Amino acid sequence: MRPGRQLAVLGLVFVVLYLLVFFSGGASGGWKDRLEPRLGLDLIGGTRLTLEATNSVDGKPPTAANLEEARQIIENRVNAYGVAEAEVVTEGNRNIVISLPGQNRDLTDVGSAAELRFRKVLKATDGSGATVAPAPSASATPAPSGSATPAPSGSATPAPSGSAAPQATASPSAGGQGGMAPAPSASAAAPTPSASPSAAAPSPSASASAAPVPQGIEEQRKAVEQKVGAAAWGAATGLKAPADVSADPSLAEKLKPFGTLSPQEIAVLPVEMQYNVPTITCAQLDKRPPASIKDENQQAVACESGAKYLLDKAKVVGRDVKNASAQLDQTSAWVVSLQFTGKGQEKWTALTRESFNNEGQACDQTALGQDGKCRVAVVLDNEIISSPEIQGVLTGDSQITGSFDSKTANQLASQLRYGALPVTFNQAEQQNVTATLGDSHLKAGLLAAGIGMLLVIIYSFFYYRLLGSVIFLSLVLSALLVFGALVVLGRSIGFTLTLAGIAGMIVSLGVAADSFVIYFERLKDEIREGRSPRSAVPRAWVRARRTIISANAITLMSAVVLYLVSVGAVKGFAFALGLATVLDLVVVFLFRHPIMTMFARTRAFLSPRVSGLGRALPARSAEQATVRNPRVKEA
Repeated sequence: MRPGRQLAVLGLVFVVLYLLVFFSGGASGGWKDRLEPRLGLDLIGGTRLTLEATNSVDGKPPTAANLEEARQIIENRVNAYGVAEAEVVTEGNRNIVISLPGQNRDLTDVGSAAELRFRKVLKATDGSGATVAPAPSASATPAPSGSATPAPSGSATPAPSGSAAPQATASPSAGGQGGMAPAPSASAAAPTPSASPSAAAPSPSASASAAPVPQGIEEQRKAVEQKVGAAAWGAATGLKAPADVSADPSLAEKLKPFGTLSPQEIAVLPVEMQYNVPTITCAQLDKRPPASIKDENQQAVACESGAKYLLDKAKVVGRDVKNASAQLDQTSAWVVSLQFTGKGQEKWTALTRESFNNEGQACDQTALGQDGKCRVAVVLDNEIISSPEIQGVLTGDSQITGSFDSKTANQLASQLRYGALPVTFNQAEQQNVTATLGDSHLKAGLLAAGIGMLLVIIYSFFYYRLLGSVIFLSLVLSALLVFGALVVLGRSIGFTLTLAGIAGMIVSLGVAADSFVIYFERLKDEIREGRSPRSAVPRAWVRARRTIISANAITLMSAVVLYLVSVGAVKGFAFALGLATVLDLVVVFLFRHPIMTMFARTRAFLSPRVSGLGRALPARSAEQATVRNPRVKEA
C-alpha cells in the first residue's frame, strides 16, 4: 500500500473545494465574506408573511384540503424562486405563514392566486376619470370626431412584478415545425376613434345580468347603493355605454359619488356599471381584492396603461396550460413560453380564429388593434399582462411577452406551472424577524459543542496518546470539509445552515468518534493475538472497515429517510447529518487508514508509552515469554 497517494488525493479534494469557496461564481466581497455560509432564518433573521384566506361571497373559511393544497403550491413557488430552508405552515383554519431567511424579502406575489385567463378585448374607454365620449354602441351611433377615445400605448403595461410590460402582437411565425406561435415582436396596439358606426357590439349587460347574483354579493351591492344614493345608482344603471359627462354636467354630478367608493366596493358592482361609469377609474379597479374577476364565465373589466377594457368571457384558462417556462427569444428578450394541453390547444386555436376574423363583429372600433384585428388580453388574477393583436390563427405553443427580466419571467412561469391557488388570500401581515433568539441558542450550542469536543480530545490523548493525534486531525479535517461544502452548496443549490443543521453536524462528529474506537480496539485485538503492530494495522483495518461502513451506511439511510418524510427545520437537520456522514467516510479512507499505516512504520508506534497500545503490547510480550520458556526446558 502507498499511503502517500491517498493523502495526495485528499489534498487535491481540499484544493478543489476551497478554490470553489474563494473563486466560484457566487463568491464576492473580501476573504471573510467568501467564507460565510448561507445562514437560515433562526441565525440571521428573515421575513415572515402571513396570508389570510378570504371569500368574497360568504366569508366562510376554506376547507382543510383546499388550505393544505394552497400551502403546497405556495411552498413549491417559494422553492422555485431558489429560497432554501423556507418554512410554509398553516395557522388556524384560514392563515398560511411563510418564513424566509433574509431581511426585506419581496413576497408580494407569493400568495397571488395566479389564475390565468385569456379574454378577448370587446371595448375600450378612458379609465383616468377624465371627460370621455360615448363609445360606439349596438345602435350604431357614430362617435363624434375629436372625442377623447383612449389609445392604450405599447408601454407601461403592468407586469406581475410591477414593471412595465409592452403589448405584443401575436402573429404566425414563419418556418414553424408544423405549427404557429405568436411572434414576440412588440407593437403598439392603439385603438383609434372612428366616425363609422360600429357593427352590433354586444351590450356589456347582456352576459353580466344572465348569471344569478350570489346572496352575499347582492347584500353588498345594496350597501353600495345606499352609500352613493338612489339618484347616482339610477343614473349608472341606465347607462348603456360610457357616459359623456362633458355633454351633460348634471350627469357628472350624479355619478360623482362612485369616485369615492373603495376598491372593495367597486368589486361588487355589475360589470356594465364598472365599465360605463367614468368616475370609476383604473386606480380603483387595479386595487380590487384578489379574485374580483375570477369567474371565467362572466365578462370582466380590467385596465391597461390607463385604458379601461371590457373583456369577454375567458375562452382559455390556466388549467388549459400544460407547462410554462421562462426563455430568451431571438431578440434576447425574456418571454414566458406556454405549452397547452390537447383540449387547451383546441380552445386557443378557436380563440385566435374568432379574434383574427372578428366573428360576429364582437370587437368594436375602440378595441381593435392597428391592423384592424381583435386583441386578446392575457389576464393574471385582476391584472392585464399584455393584450396582443391577433394576426393569424395560432395552432401551436405560444408566448407571453412583456418587459420581463430573468426574475419576473421565472416567477410568472413558476406560478403558471404549479397552478392557481384553490384559495384566495389577502396579505395580512409582513414583518422582519430578528435573530436574537437564534443567536443566543447558536452561541449556547457552539459552546456546548466546543466543550464536548474538547473533552473528547483530552480523553483521546489520555487514553490513546499518539493515536489521539489521529482522532484530533481527523475531526479537524472533517470539520473543514463540511464547512467548505456548506459554503459551496449555499451558493449552488441554496442550502441554508440553521440551528437544526448545526445539530446534525454535531451528531455526525459523534458518529465519527465512534469509528475511531472501533478501529483502535480492533488493532489492540490483533496485537493481543500475537501480531506485530506493523502487521496488525492493515489486518485491523480490513476487519474494522466493514463495521465502520455498516454503521455509517445506517446513519446515512436514516438521514435520507428523514429528509424525504420531513419538512422545514427537520429536513435541514437530515441534510446536514447525511452530508457530514459522507464526508466522514472520505476522511476515513483518505486520511485515517493511510496515516495509521505511516505511523506503524515509526519507532514511536512500537513504544507502549507513546503509541497508546501499552495495554496490548505488554500482554503480547508476556505471552511470548510463557511460550518461549517451555521450549528452553525441553532443549
